[in-house]
Amino acid sequence: MNIRVQKFGGTSLGSPERIRHVARLIKNSKEETKDAFVVVVSAMGHTTDELINLAKQVSSVRNSREMDMLLATGEQVSIALLTMALHELGLKAISLTGFQAKIKAEQVYSKARILEIETEKIKDYLKNDYIVIVAGFQGITENTEIVTLGRGGSDTTAVALASALNAKVCDIYTDVDGVYTADPRVVPNARKLKEISYDEMLELASLGAQVLHPRAVECASYYDTIIHVRSSFKNEIGTFVKGVNELEVKNSVSGVALDKNQVKIALLEVPDIPGMAGKLFTSIADKGYAVDMIIQSVHGKETNDIAFTVSRDDFEEVEKIAKQVALEIGAKGVIIDENVAKVSIVGAGMVGRPGVAATMFNVLGEAGINIQMISTSEIKISCIVDLEKSELATRVIHEAFIEEKSLQAV
Repeated sequence: MNIRVQKFGGTSLGSPERIRHVARLIKNSKEETKDAFVVVVSAMGHTTDELINLAKQVSSVRNSREMDMLLATGEQVSIALLTMALHELGLKAISLTGFQAKIKAEQVYSKARILEIETEKIKDYLKNDYIVIVAGFQGITENTEIVTLGRGGSDTTAVALASALNAKVCDIYTDVDGVYTADPRVVPNARKLKEISYDEMLELASLGAQVLHPRAVECASYYDTIIHVRSSFKNEIGTFVKGVNELEVKNSVSGVALDKNQVKIALLEVPDIPGMAGKLFTSIADKGYAVDMIIQSVHGKETNDIAFTVSRDDFEEVEKIAKQVALEIGAKGVIIDENVAKVSIVGAGMVGRPGVAATMFNVLGEAGINIQMISTSEIKISCIVDLEKSELATRVIHEAFIEEKSLQAV
């Protein structure tokens, strides 16, 4: 039995007509391939945001357990409606919640990780020619608690199911027709890539590209499951995300990412004593917050400045932690800069190629864009720049690395 896993996002399911359209897509795919189909869905449209706003209107106290109980209902609506639409087309279909699909997850509310999927029940339905519609974004703990997987968690559900069911390809249907060399809304000349490596896609996803959830890419890489990112509104091939050994790497840079969800926090004149940075970042980590870029600048022999970035969603709480630590260690103060963004280049072809960083820094300098912070890895270089000039930075970098090159794009 050849199993195909498909995932449809909230935009693809944003109205009754779109749900009917998705049902027709599934029907056509099944008739063409004769495969067994498992379909993972997100909540309709902006349902998750609406549920969060509803909770805020009821209570100022955010209880993580009850929020997961509430948010999980969005996908339950989608699976039932899509199954009904398939019934209307004369197809056998059944909807399953995360609990019914036996998607087991750790007991961490709002950002749980999938631990295991028991597939026997799903396979039994597939053997009886049912199309199985599974709620994404949710799982069940050992203690039968409902937990959610965090924003974009339906991508992770789909890839995890594809891996557990030994499906070689997981089709992720979304409102874009593939992975582009940059955000087309920022860079009009951005090109759609035919394929991209797991590592490159993971970097792009982590750097602000919202096409795929990073954990979904991690899961696909671990189990060597190919992801096909494609549009639910266009009947055409999208972008395949696969192992780098299967790609023909022609260019140093595959994509440029822009992340405006950044805030810079700096502790001024931190005593130059061993353990100061450790105390700061341990205090932040213990509260469950992640930092991104870090830079330490030396004032003299006695003090340093420590600057780092966090997501815009977390910075108010992290600022409180930073101010408390600053008092405890005798730093002079804390400053916040919300007027920043991160622009990054990503490419498996950067490994072993000198001059990539120099080119990036030179084109930014020629455009009059100051670099505030720098972070690098084997396949990534990121810079913090002024928010107002971040889109210009993205365009000039894209022009330098991609528009003048012959990329494997369609």
